[in-house]
Amino acid sequence: MKSFKELQIDLRQMILAIETAVDLVGMNDTNHGKRVAYIASQIAHNLGFSEQDTQYIFELGLLHDCGVSTQQMHSSLVNHFDWEDAHIHCEIGYNLLKNFDPLSKFAIPIRYHHTFFEELKNINISTYDARMANLIFLSDRIDVTAASHYGSDILLAKTTIVKHIQDCSGTFFDPKLVDAFLKIERSEAFWIALEDRHITRYTWDMGQFESSSIITISQIKQLSLILAYIVDQKSPFTAQHSARVGSLAKYISSIYGLSDEQCQKVEIAGFLHDIGKLRTPDDILEKPGKLTDIERSIMDQHSYETYEILRHIDGLGEISSWAAFHHEGLNGAGYPFHPSEKDLSVEARIIAVADIFQALVQDRPYRKGMTLEKVLDILNEFTDSGKLDENIVKVVEKNSEKCFEIAKGEAQENKESEFPFSLGRIM
Repeated sequence: MKSFKELQIDLRQMILAIETAVDLVGMNDTNHGKRVAYIASQIAHNLGFSEQDTQYIFELGLLHDCGVSTQQMHSSLVNHFDWEDAHIHCEIGYNLLKNFDPLSKFAIPIRYHHTFFEELKNINISTYDARMANLIFLSDRIDVTAASHYGSDILLAKTTIVKHIQDCSGTFFDPKLVDAFLKIERSEAFWIALEDRHITRYTWDMGQFESSSIITISQIKQLSLILAYIVDQKSPFTAQHSARVGSLAKYISSIYGLSDEQCQKVEIAGFLHDIGKLRTPDDILEKPGKLTDIERSIMDQHSYETYEILRHIDGLGEISSWAAFHHEGLNGAGYPFHPSEKDLSVEARIIAVADIFQALVQDRPYRKGMTLEKVLDILNEFTDSGKLDENIVKVVEKNSEKCFEIAKGEAQENKESEFPFSLGRIM
């Protein structure tokens, strides 16, 4: 039996989880990464890439926009063929992956995947990285130009799309890559395959490609922090929320008496609990007043989105449900699953307490962060109503000052959960 320090995690599943999370930002267009991966792999195949390099470019296509967190940034990238601030998300993606060993090989191509072919020739990177970066740039812009035509008039519009791409050959894109695209685009099947129902199936099939690797607990934690960073950048009011919930949940688990292994798993679940919020519109997250019934119904979907993203990663197991249950109450008055009390594990209960505690001390668009006294009053109200576990809240009360420090980001526990770079608010 494998210990938690040495789990078999499939890298392709990890990559698909990141792509799924990031593509949620597109709201009504959640397959951009999949389509870029498909286009790039088809061009690579035409050029005679090895199987290894074709698989690499497919994964790079899935990951290329991992630096995008906001609707505003996504909108600018898809509505402008050449957006002057496109480099911002490239730099973010580079910084997210460069020190994460399992995915660090993608960092440099991601950094330059909006760099013109003419400029790439003057940048001191390997020929391989430059070629891969430009292939993603080409595939990305093909998809952006074609996106509004999928499922309707794509076979009529493709002539205009191809002309646009040809006009950019030699400046934006490597002519050899463009020539390969011109060969494969003649097939109607190439364009039809980009429709949602087909591209989803194609990605599923590619997800069966074995890409397994032994991954350490520190790498699992690092990956969860990457995902936490992506979601926390969606709004200035959620900056560091996921990281601090993870740290606080780990601390509560330790003083509650859980094993070290369980504490570390709870921490990871805490880092990942809000990843589904990437699907929540920015204006709802940042609304300065009370949400309408419609807005609340949209907000309440994020926990399920978290579950859907995480449950497909073999090896995470119960972590996905702990993360997804963070708004469930013992009295059934939560969302979205309404598990019975016996099905709500102590780990999930701890994350629920940590999430509420940290959210209350953090500034939000509709209120300032609360004092420790006020936070404890609210936790006790939730205990009295049957929403939160009384035993966990009592443990928190006995160690309330330390919990407050962690939730505010003032404790040493938080230092391990901070990225070694600071990019601030992007948009």
